[in-house]
Amino acid sequence: MLVIVLGQAGIPEAGLALIFAIDRPLDMFRTVINVSSDACVSTLIAKKQGMLRNPVAKEWDDNYKKGSSK
Repeated sequence: MLVIVLGQAGIPEAGLALIFAIDRPLDMFRTVINVSSDACVSTLIAKKQGMLRNPVAKEWDDNYKKGSSK
């Protein structure tokens, strides 16, 4: 789709190769920023709502049922 649109805009094929070479790293950079900001905002809202708590260390057999044949 991008090739068709840029070709109709009069951009030569060499320019398309340059755009494709630069677009991929920029896309990855934008994705990292998007995911990081989503995680940050979610954490801030959860903390404000009181949904975060300190982790509690469990023993290896906390989920083992006494008297079970496992």
